[in-house]
Amino acid sequence: MAVKQFGDGLATAAQLTSEVMESYEQLDISKGKYVGLVLLPAVFVFLGSVVGLVALPLPFAARVPIPMFGGLVLFAAVIYPKIYLSSLETKIDNQLHLVMTHMTVLSTTNIDRMEVFRTLAQEEEYGVAAEEIGRVVHLVDTWNQSLDDACRRRAQEVPSDAMADFFDRLGYTMGAGQSLEEFLVSEQDVMLAQYETRYESALSNLEVMKDLYMSMILSMTFALVFAVVLPILTGNDPTATVAAVIVLFVFVQLGFYAMIRATSPYDPIWYHPDERAPGDVKLWGSLIGGGGLTFVLIGITAAGMFGYGPGLPGLLFFLDDVRLPLYLAVPISPLIITGVVLRQEEQAITARDGEFPSFVRALGATESAKQSTTTDVLTTLRDKNFGELSEAIERLYRRLNMRISTEGAWRAFTRDTRSYLIQKFSEMYLVGRRMGGDPKMLGELISKNMNAVNQLREQRRQAAMTFIGLLYGITAAATFAFFIGLEIVAILADLTSDFGLDQMDIGQIVYPGAYDIPLIEYLLLTVVLFNAALSSQMIRRIDGGNPANGYIHFVLLTWLGAGTAIATRTLVNAILSI
Repeated sequence: MAVKQFGDGLATAAQLTSEVMESYEQLDISKGKYVGLVLLPAVFVFLGSVVGLVALPLPFAARVPIPMFGGLVLFAAVIYPKIYLSSLETKIDNQLHLVMTHMTVLSTTNIDRMEVFRTLAQEEEYGVAAEEIGRVVHLVDTWNQSLDDACRRRAQEVPSDAMADFFDRLGYTMGAGQSLEEFLVSEQDVMLAQYETRYESALSNLEVMKDLYMSMILSMTFALVFAVVLPILTGNDPTATVAAVIVLFVFVQLGFYAMIRATSPYDPIWYHPDERAPGDVKLWGSLIGGGGLTFVLIGITAAGMFGYGPGLPGLLFFLDDVRLPLYLAVPISPLIITGVVLRQEEQAITARDGEFPSFVRALGATESAKQSTTTDVLTTLRDKNFGELSEAIERLYRRLNMRISTEGAWRAFTRDTRSYLIQKFSEMYLVGRRMGGDPKMLGELISKNMNAVNQLREQRRQAAMTFIGLLYGITAAATFAFFIGLEIVAILADLTSDFGLDQMDIGQIVYPGAYDIPLIEYLLLTVVLFNAALSSQMIRRIDGGNPANGYIHFVLLTWLGAGTAIATRTLVNAILSI
């Protein structure tokens, strides 16, 4: 068994090495330039970090992270080409379901199949996927290849396996004489199944990341507690030791944030139009108000700390003792105003997304049955209750009834909804209708795709809720561990000072004089603040919401850490002082 596992490990390492070497061939620059501009500087950084480990006049615990940083730089430089290609594959896979849906919509219209590819190649929102389609168009227009030959040729070089498989099957199918529309309509179920598989796989990876994150953070918590407590027995500089462990703590959290960012499925909720949208005043007002009040409180707190006013004790006059953690939590509290307003808007967007499939399916079926315009259909359809979407539908009807251009009316409709998916699918429906597509088929196609995405989003929200509970639990547990160690050390230092033990032989066993308790408390509170900031952005990455919506969790996690710190020190001091 051990031999087999060793052999499997060697095979995996060999395969990874081969993939990394192959990725160097697909870079936009030559291998020689990459070695000279990236690899050699990374080697020098690593060698310099090794020299720093030996030569710098710092405690050993503080020097350990230096070569780790240098090794990380070198490792990143070596595998960057593989990471780059993987990022391209991820970007393509994230947009592929929208690209294929858009392509299917265009194929049902009266335009030539090459025009379908040319139209998609010009869609900048599809990013790398649009560039790959543009390369197929380039092979046809510049090198006079047939579309099926161009698809098969590009399938051999595209970074995404899913898109390569799609191009390959599309090329052989069209070469056999099947029309583009027939192929794409039949591919819808396959495409949705693949998209659901990738989405659910990403959510499963997040579950694994959650367990790994909990293990690593708890390990770093124990390390930080030991860094606080052990110097009282060893006589080492506790401030330098704590600072070194905090640096490792920060690196671990940044690493997990990067992995969560790479693992989370790309499925944005918000649509950010270039034009002004309804509700902008409310959103910007909450951002300016919350941010402005935060800066005012930070200024008042800082002025008081430097003796230029009452400071935070003046604001919290009803408290007899303003503890240090409150200096961290109170100034950032107004940011919760921004978070609450954006959260309400995000919930409204989610509700509109849930109603849109029913609306577009009813719109397409009615247009097809009555053989009438969208305006005539909306005359009766707007009376139906579509929840949060009803107001936007009413505005769409009024704009169309006022003879505003159809494109302008639908563009304003997507601004009203602020939904990324509604914007994309509304554009597809509009283009399909303008080019002669069957409205019933368009409505059913778009409704089916958006229902599938909404179901996946519900699973994503459940995953986000469990991760939120984990982060709040870890924050409370870690802060409790930090400050129980700090309070024990502070009490031991006070006892040593009160009884004059530092003048006796026991002073060779206990070293309380090395501690600067307020400075260490500042450092621990910095960890609490950093953890709150990064955890709030992890939550936003997992649920796909607006980053500013994370202000709620940022404020709540900071208050949770500050409250736990105050309660822990108070409780431990009361127990040990009995």
